[in-house]
Amino acid sequence: MDFALTPEQELVRDSLREFAARELRPKYAHWDRTGEFPAEIWRKMGAVGLLGLRVPEAYGGQNLDCVTAGLAIEEAARGDFNCCYGILNSSFAGDLLGQHASQSVQREWLPGMASGEKVLCVCLTEPHCGSDAAAIRTKAERRGDHYVIRGEKSAITLLMAGHAGIVFAKTDPNAGARGVSAFLVPFHSAGVSRSRYSDMGAKGIVRGSLFLDDVEVPSENMIGPENGAFSRVMQTFEYTRALIGLMCIGAAQISLEETIEYTKSRIAFGQPITRNQGVSFPVAEWHTRLTMARWHCYRTLWLRDQGLPHNAEAAMCKGFIPEICMGAIQDCLVLHGHYGYTQDFAVEQRLRDVAGQLIADGTPQIQKLIIARQLFGREYV
Repeated sequence: MDFALTPEQELVRDSLREFAARELRPKYAHWDRTGEFPAEIWRKMGAVGLLGLRVPEAYGGQNLDCVTAGLAIEEAARGDFNCCYGILNSSFAGDLLGQHASQSVQREWLPGMASGEKVLCVCLTEPHCGSDAAAIRTKAERRGDHYVIRGEKSAITLLMAGHAGIVFAKTDPNAGARGVSAFLVPFHSAGVSRSRYSDMGAKGIVRGSLFLDDVEVPSENMIGPENGAFSRVMQTFEYTRALIGLMCIGAAQISLEETIEYTKSRIAFGQPITRNQGVSFPVAEWHTRLTMARWHCYRTLWLRDQGLPHNAEAAMCKGFIPEICMGAIQDCLVLHGHYGYTQDFAVEQRLRDVAGQLIADGTPQIQKLIIARQLFGREYV
């Protein structure tokens, strides 16, 4: 067993930590207060390779291993949690398009996504189904050399800033999960409309609902074979769930470090409040939990890099780590006293932002079901 990073991975980690502190953290609160999409930051992230981590080199990416992608998203989260969604979406799209899309789709969309000039969205969830992704109702009907798509997608990250979406639709409505296909749908297409949400946190990722009213896309925009998308997206979730765990850890870790410095400077009853075990022990406990969670996420990504099974491990990352990080950030808020409840410190924003990851990519209940199925067998759970 080797727990050491390679020299190249250490270089990526160190350079991105400096980038996050210099470029991302100073405007973290700005996007929350204004609700604007951080387009200027997207291009900077593209320039340093953060949006091409899993994009093939032929299309402007780095095609790095999964562990390195995890290092990148954890470091970015220390600066601006919202910007991690760009890494998350581009990693998902880079894997899916890079392996299964036509060359024309790859040439048109992957270079721009990697540079930060184009934003791609993942459009799976619908108003009536989130966890039961196989129950989608959006339909795609073949008509000659194109498909016509009709339906509604909800909770789409980066939707209002997006240029196109990977839309999942039923091409065989009677086949359940085996009847789902994926399409690259440009948002400027006739019949596409969008509506923005007002969220409690992560306001810079401009989520919303997507409406598809007989939208025509060429058949070459299908990603992979017809009726073959569901298994591929589930396999990609095994990867992104570990990334989600690490972006939550990045936000919790920087909150913990800021809290250590803040409490060391606070004097009560003539001494630093860190001399009170009620202050120092929670910090020690959360540091321990975050360290264990971090290593589990990296082990999951290592398993993926080795081509080994990691479905249950990924579910552990998503089902438990966001909750752990929420607890750590909440205690950090309390240790800041009443200032923690103000917008003078980033801790309150991180609490709101990380809360969204309790739900995204499958609720904790769904992750527990995945783990239980591996332990007992599907026929028993």
